[in-house]
This record gives sequence, C-alpha cells and structure tokens, in this order.
Amino acid sequence: MNYRHAFHAGNFADVLKHAVLCRVLAHLLAKESPFRAIETHAGAGAYDLAGEAANRTQEWRQGIGRLIERPLAGEAGQLLEPYLALVRTESCGAVKRYPGSPLITRAFCREDDRMIFCERHPEEYAALSRNFKGNPRAKTVETDGWTALKAYLPPKERRGFVLVDPPFEEPHEFERLRDGLVEGHRRWKSGIFLLWYPIKNEHDVSLFERRIAKLEIPKILRIEFAIDKPQAEGALSTCGMMIVNPPWTLETELKVILPALAERLGRDGAGRYRLDWLAPTT
Repeated sequence: MNYRHAFHAGNFADVLKHAVLCRVLAHLLAKESPFRAIETHAGAGAYDLAGEAANRTQEWRQGIGRLIERPLAGEAGQLLEPYLALVRTESCGAVKRYPGSPLITRAFCREDDRMIFCERHPEEYAALSRNFKGNPRAKTVETDGWTALKAYLPPKERRGFVLVDPPFEEPHEFERLRDGLVEGHRRWKSGIFLLWYPIKNEHDVSLFERRIAKLEIPKILRIEFAIDKPQAEGALSTCGMMIVNPPWTLETELKVILPALAERLGRDGAGRYRLDWLAPTT
C-alpha cells in the first residue's frame, strides 16, 4: 500500500469529512455523559501543508484554502466555524498545518471522553503517536484498523462514533467496508458510524450502496459530494459518506452546508451534492 495522506490533506474530500465530523462532535458535546471516539485508519494526525508532499499536489488550495481565504457567510459559515477555527488555531493564522481527524476529535473531547486511533503504517503511526504522547484520554495503536471493529467494540460508553476512512489502495476495499459495518453495528448498535469512500468507478459504488441497503441496518444517511465530474483516472473529484445513526440535527445542517460547499469548492460551477436516506430512519 503506497497511499500517503500528506499528498491530499486539506483537499475537498477532507473538508467534507471533517465538516461532518465536527457537526457530529458538536452534537455529542450537547449531553453531559462521556463518549468514545474510535478511528480505524487515523493517519499521522496532522499534516504540513508547506511540506514537499502537499506542495507537489497543491490539493489543499482548492479545498481548505478556499474556505480559510474566504469563509462562507450566513448559516453555513456559522455551522462550519468550529471546524475552521480549529484549522486556524493549528496553523497560527495562515494555512500551514492541517489537523487530521484525530486532532479535530482531540480538540472537542472533554476530560471524561476517550479516544482510540489505529494506524498500520510505521511512519504514519510514529507521527500519530508523537501527536498524542502524554495524552491520558487517547490510545494510539499500531494495527490494521479493520481489527478495531472487533477489538474495541463495544466500548463501555453507550455514546460515540467510529470513523472508517480506508485508503482504498487495496482490492476489495468496498467489501471490507461493508463487512466492517456489519461487524461494528452488530457489536455497538447505538454507535454512530461514519464511512468515507472515494467515487471513481460509479458501478462499484452503486453495487456497494445496494449491498449496504440490503443489510437492513436502519438510519443510514448518504452523502455524495463532487467538485467535478467523476473520473476513473487522475485526481479524485467525487467522494461519498454514509452516516449510520446520525444525530437528529445532522440532515438539516447538511442541507445548509452541502450546497454552500459545492458552490465554493466546485470547479467552474461543476460542484454538486446528493443527500438522502439509503436506509429509512425507522
């Protein structure tokens, strides 16, 4: 597996994923009881946007760069502000260092909330471990993230989420994502599951979605987000997310956030989104 997220940190897909994550975290903070955060493919935790990898692709400039340079106005801007504030804090103003989902989660978590971050690649894990050294709320594990769905579920907390964000560099990753959801939901039916996936081959994605719909897992909200037409080769332009057990406010918030992001991040007016229920709410 040759995937390194440093090349893609802060791109449009990260913006979508982390905007959704921040809204889920905000919902979890609305109640006093502690929650558990688990990430199966955590990466390094933070990324240098001035480094060689990010400079080679410049993908962040068409993602988080656009939002920091010209924040969205109105309700969409208000909903995204906790996310953008974290990016500004991490970068000390200018966009220099982008926080991945582990650092975003850490910023929201309270004293009694707990985090588990899994990463299998030695270099990425070493950076992740450094970012959380001495943090009593967080556990970092150098392991294949798919094992986390068995090893760490269910947690003692009834509330919380699992973020599953595989690199999609190995064959049959969609099948593993489906099987991982089956295993995870069986063990932790009250947990929120956030599944991210790239959209390059529409046939593969359609098959994946049909198989998920047949699982009879209720409450699956589906997002599709694009900044250009899907293309099998070249840079990613379309991605999707599924949220199992989404907070009850999330659909309404995404109806505000997604069109604003599609307009701001889309290339030459090609930005688009889809938001619907893959499985019913009851």
